[in-house]
Amino acid sequence: MSTDDVQEVRPDGVSRGLLAVIDMQRVFAEPDSPWATPRFGEAAEGIRRLLPVFGEHVTFTRFVAPGKPVGSWQAYYEQWPFALQPPDASLWELTDEFAALARDSMDATTFGKWTPELAERVGRGGRLVLTGVSTDCCVLSTALAAADAGVEVIVVADACAGADDASHATALRVMDLYRPLIRVVTSDEVLTRSDLGAGAPS
Repeated sequence: MSTDDVQEVRPDGVSRGLLAVIDMQRVFAEPDSPWATPRFGEAAEGIRRLLPVFGEHVTFTRFVAPGKPVGSWQAYYEQWPFALQPPDASLWELTDEFAALARDSMDATTFGKWTPELAERVGRGGRLVLTGVSTDCCVLSTALAAADAGVEVIVVADACAGADDASHATALRVMDLYRPLIRVVTSDEVLTRSDLGAGAPS
């Protein structure tokens, strides 16, 4: 997927942007996982609604453990030793629904997914629409880094889920403080407002 493709401009002059689906993986979906996200299913429903709007302009990300943690990550994985598994371990897989839809995907060993690969997909001065889990960790880390890079960031509140309701709400409030660099919206707004992607051709 080229930068030109991602930043294709619709007939009304508004760039559709790139929809990033953050870490919709088994480790966050399965109820018995130490990292289970309680409202994972609700976030998935919001993402389902948005996928047709963005067509091929979607990237799915995965959080994976490093082969050998360094620095403060060593203490992190001492706290969560179950997660020190290779990238092809089942816990890191996207859930079946999203694995079947992930035509474009990328992995990162960091909470934030604003890597050179994602930056190339978005393009200079582009728009990044964020969904996924968890709002208070990987979504938040991605949003702040992308905003610092000069990218317009849209966070779709009801297509994200946090470690718990309070953490989700707090993270949304923090991100919304960054307006106009970051805007927190609903999936209904994305689907109905032309300035947020409605009507984007597939």
